[in-house]
Amino acid sequence: MMKKTNYSYIGIAFIILVFGILFVPKIVDRITNNDITRHESRSDQKSIPSQLLYVENNGNKRKVPAFRFVNQQGDTISNTAYEGKVYVIEFFFTTCPTICPRMTVNLVQLQNEFKDFKAFGVASFTINPEHDTPEVLKSYAEAYHITNPNWHLLTGDQKAIYDLANTGFYIYAAENEAVAGGFEHSGNFALVDKQGYIRCRADKNGNPIIYYSGIISEEEQVDDDGVREQISALKEDIRKLLNE
Repeated sequence: MMKKTNYSYIGIAFIILVFGILFVPKIVDRITNNDITRHESRSDQKSIPSQLLYVENNGNKRKVPAFRFVNQQGDTISNTAYEGKVYVIEFFFTTCPTICPRMTVNLVQLQNEFKDFKAFGVASFTINPEHDTPEVLKSYAEAYHITNPNWHLLTGDQKAIYDLANTGFYIYAAENEAVAGGFEHSGNFALVDKQGYIRCRADKNGNPIIYYSGIISEEEQVDDDGVREQISALKEDIRKLLNE
């Protein structure tokens, strides 16, 4: 006479057999038809629209104007060097006694945040090119531990740089002997996508917030006037564009 426990084993075996007959062919068929896929790296994932706005003028998407300057290594860098990259634009000068050091520290934080992304970069244009030679810019880069190969500190013709700032990006820059350092400029960053278009997020009414304040750090949260930091928002939006 068969023991009772043997009936249990027979029952379990029968259930497994039925499962195999009914479901295994369906699973194999789905795999064969690519209904089931495995994504083992970031490069396997499909790009996803970021929902970020395109900055527009008269209904036309604003693209970064063509530029050509010299970087801290003495190499000529044009806008084409940034094709296929997500990057942040700023205007600064190395002897700035006020906001520039704070902006640079925030950009270094972005550099370190995205150190594993070869498609991330920064373009820093000096508004005092007479002083900020490639050698000066190289020393500045070393002092702030700027290591990203796609972060170019750019110098060249002053008029060309001012035109790029004021009419290309609408980021104010000017000489002014009455202010500390002799130059004044916006503390804003602009964000550019892989195709060279200026991108941004929207406010609660759907209007573009074109620039990101580069002065207040994430750690500070708010400044003395109660203005909130925007570096965390910039990080989020860089990541979105990198995944597009």
